[in-house]
Amino acid sequence: MADDNKPAADNPYTQTHLVQSGETLSKIAEKYYGDASLYTKIFQANRDLLTDPNKIRPGQKLRIP
Repeated sequence: MADDNKPAADNPYTQTHLVQSGETLSKIAEKYYGDASLYTKIFQANRDLLTDPNKIRPGQKLRIP
C-alpha cells in the first residue's frame, strides 16, 4: 500500500497519548490495540521523540498510529 510509508505525523487519523507515570509502551499498546506486543508500532511512529522503547517519560505526547 502506498500509505504504509507515510509518516505518522502526516496521518490525520493518528491519535495522541499523554504518557502518565508508570506507563510503558507495552501498556499503551494494550490500551489502544488490545495487544501489548504491538508497542513497536508506537515506537516507530515516535522515533523523532524516542531513542529507546524502554525510556518514555511522563508528560511526553506520543502519536498513536
